[in-house]
Amino acid sequence: MADAASPRARTAAGQRAPLAGGQPISAEVADQAAQWLTVLMSGTASQAQLQRWQQWRDAHPDHARAWAHIEAVTGRLKTLTPQAAYRSLSPYAGSNGQASPGRRKALNLLLWGGVAGATGVLASRTERWQRATADYATATGQRREVQLQDGSRITLNTRSAIDVRFDAQQRLLQLLAGEIMVTTAHALGAGHDARPLLVRTAQGDIHALGTRFCVRQDEHDTRLSVLESAVEVRPRAAAQAVGRVQAGEQCRFTAEALGAIAPVDAQAAAWVRGQLIADEWRLDAFIAELDRYRAGLLRCDPQVGGLRVSGVFPLDDTDRILAMLPSVLPVRVSRRSRYWVTVQAAGQG
Repeated sequence: MADAASPRARTAAGQRAPLAGGQPISAEVADQAAQWLTVLMSGTASQAQLQRWQQWRDAHPDHARAWAHIEAVTGRLKTLTPQAAYRSLSPYAGSNGQASPGRRKALNLLLWGGVAGATGVLASRTERWQRATADYATATGQRREVQLQDGSRITLNTRSAIDVRFDAQQRLLQLLAGEIMVTTAHALGAGHDARPLLVRTAQGDIHALGTRFCVRQDEHDTRLSVLESAVEVRPRAAAQAVGRVQAGEQCRFTAEALGAIAPVDAQAAAWVRGQLIADEWRLDAFIAELDRYRAGLLRCDPQVGGLRVSGVFPLDDTDRILAMLPSVLPVRVSRRSRYWVTVQAAGQG
C-alpha cells in the first residue's frame, strides 16, 4: 500500500471542498487523512508508520483540523472491529495497492459526507449520519436529558439519537442509535395523555404503560429493561407476537421474536448516574462497553479477553478506568497515541 502521506488519488473535479471544524479543507488533505485512518485501523501499522502519521498531522493546521474531524467521526465505526472496518472502508482493494473507487467513495462519504449535492443527500440517509440529522442526539461520552412537550423525560446515553413525532393519534419516539431512558409524563405525575407513547427501534415497537424503562439499539437486536410499571413489545416482523415486560425485568428482541425474560441487571440504568457496573464481566466485553464512551480506538488483546472484571467505574473518566485495570488484573495499557489504546497482557511488549 502506498504511504498515506503521498496519496495518488484525488477527489473528482467539481466537488466542493470538505469541511472540518466548519471550514473548508482541500480535497488532497481530506484524502490524506482518510488514508491515514485506514493505516491506523488496519491493526498492522508499524511504529515507523505511526511516527509518519504524527509528523503529517503536526505539519500543518489543516492536517490537525482534518484529523480532529476524523476523531469525532470514528465513534460511528464502533460496531466494527478495526480490522473489519478497514476491510470494509479501506480505499485500497488489496495488497497490490490499487485504489478501489467504491471503497474510496464509501470512506470519503463516511468522513466528509455532503461534499457534493447527490452525495450529501445519500449521506444524510445513512445510519452513520443519523445523529447529525436527529431531533436530539449526543456525542461520544455525553449524556443529555430532554423534556418533551407532553411532560415525558428522555435521557440519552453516549452516541445516541432520537426523532420525536407527536400527532393527534400517537406519541412516537424513533430510537435511531444508542440508548435512552424514558420516564413517561404519567410516571412523573404530569397527568394522563390518551395518546399511546411508543418507542420504535429497528426491531419493533415498545408501548409504554405509564412507566420508566431503558431501551438500547444494538447492531442486531434491541435491549429493553423495565424499571417501573410495564411495557408491551411488538416485534416488527411478528405483529401478533405481542409480549409484556414487567418492572424489574429485561429482555432482548429481534424483528421476529421476543427473547427470554430475565431480571434487570445492575448496569441497565447505572449509566444515567455516570456509572459502569460490571459483575464478573469478561474483559473483552468490558472494554467493548467502555469503548462506547471514549473517542478513538480502544481494543482488547484476545490473549487477555477472558479475564474477569467486577466493580463500579466512573464513565466520565475513561482514562481513570484504564489506569485502574493494571492494579487488579495482569494487564498493561498500551497507548500508541491518545486515541489508539490497547489493553494487553502485562508482559507483552
